Amino acid sequence: MPVPSTTSLARLLEIMARLRDPDQGCEWDLAQDFASIAPYTLEEAYEVADAIARVDMPALREELGDLLLQVVFHSRMAEEAGHFAFADVATAIADKMESRHPHIFGDTDQAGQSREERWENAKAAERAAKGATSALDGVALALPALMRAEKLQKRAARVGFDWPDPSGPAAKVVEETAELAEATDDAHRFEEAGDFLFAAANLVRAYGIDPEEALRHANAKFERRFRGMEALAGGSLAGLDLEAQEALWQDVKALERKAKET
Repeated sequence: MPVPSTTSLARLLEIMARLRDPDQGCEWDLAQDFASIAPYTLEEAYEVADAIARVDMPALREELGDLLLQVVFHSRMAEEAGHFAFADVATAIADKMESRHPHIFGDTDQAGQSREERWENAKAAERAAKGATSALDGVALALPALMRAEKLQKRAARVGFDWPDPSGPAAKVVEETAELAEATDDAHRFEEAGDFLFAAANLVRAYGIDPEEALRHANAKFERRFRGMEALAGGSLAGLDLEAQEALWQDVKALERKAKET
């Protein structure tokens, strides 16, 4: 019979307290701080996403536990410093979820608003309460660059700074492509490369597509096809010229099309 969740959580909190005990704790755990743990937190979040993408439920259970440990770790360090404890974290997110769903937990009538409108209005009110002065406030710096580009663009669009249709961002991509080709030195090329990628994300967003998800899909497709090329080549492409490699690429694509037709 599974251990009740409250008991399991209490056990985890006690384990972390023991690991951080100044006298009997773990040397490695005691040496950590928020900054040193942050990369592990990001890594565990990505591993959760990876388990989901692979539809691996045993792995997802494990990775969610690893991610929960990160929350417990940060909360314990904050408690030791007198800032807040795990219970405060849980209370804060519970309060936030109730405030963002007044149509479920409150008496507020929000008839006529979409789910996204209700959600964004609630988040905007929270940002204002925290002293936000810009439409871009609150977009986390640590987000993957492509995801952050989309969020910045969507925030700007909410106050009207956006093209009315995809033709505008499409023209911008053409413009940035030319400017990248015309760049005169490494620093200039670096600057123009960023502008090009930002413009490309904006064009994809204009078509209603999530740029991050689209690129993840493209990465997976490239990896699958490249591994297919290696398989057709007997394990390695290193001894083949570009023409031979391109022929294998086309062979893999043809095999994919044939598989879809059957």
